[in-house]
Amino acid sequence: MTTFDNREKAHENKFAHDEKLSFEMEARACKLFGLWAAEQIGLTGEEAKAYAMSVVESNLDEPGFDDVLRKVHADFQERGLDISGAVMHAELDKALQTAKAQGTGG
Repeated sequence: MTTFDNREKAHENKFAHDEKLSFEMEARACKLFGLWAAEQIGLTGEEAKAYAMSVVESNLDEPGFDDVLRKVHADFQERGLDISGAVMHAELDKALQTAKAQGTGG
């Protein structure tokens, strides 16, 4: 392998590693957001954990977090909860910040 090949391979490995970390951070944020949403719904224990995992899975539908917000909003509406989009966005932002901090060892 040439020096160029080695650099290219290292760059590809770094990109793959960064993508994996980004995916894991998003999943962690969705789980935290799901646990918050579960609390609003009144779920605890294993039910709350299962609900949070369903929120994580909903993030696989499309890029970004619109799919997650739609799922949680629909679940809130189904249960008659009036929680605004602004509140949901703020909680998701908190979850993202926490996930980022956890991802860096914080």
